[in-house]
This record gives sequence, C-alpha cells and structure tokens, in this order.
Amino acid sequence: MQHALDAIDENGMFRPLRRERLAITERKRVRITIDDEGDYGALRLAASVYDGLSEGEITEMEGIALDRRSFFGQRNDD
Repeated sequence: MQHALDAIDENGMFRPLRRERLAITERKRVRITIDDEGDYGALRLAASVYDGLSEGEITEMEGIALDRRSFFGQRNDD
C-alpha cells in the first residue's frame, strides 16, 4: 500500500504536517521517499521559460544565449 504524507524535518526527525491515522502497526518497516519541493519549483520555472514565444523568438533567444563573444553585456566584434 502507498500513502503520501507531507512532513517537515525538525532536528533530524520527520514530523507530519497533519495528524493522520495510517494503517501502520508499531515498529513496522516502511520505505520513505523524499521529494524536495524546491526542486520541482525550479523545474516548472525552467519548463515554462519559452511559454508564449514563437519559434523565431526561441531561436533568437537561444542564439543570443549561445553567443560566446558577448559577456556581461559587452560585445567585442572582430
């Protein structure tokens, strides 16, 4: 059986954010998977960076980002 439970780390111990009765008997072995919510927020932001842009705008932005001749807004044209 799988069950999701939100918790917070306090002094090395996970404290549930809500009181829930789980079908877990005392001293029963369980597996805990940690999902750090901060990572998902950054991933969602990165995935949405091109939202609303045309293919041409995306190509132009990627070209600017990959142009190694320009750093910190200063361009040295040869």
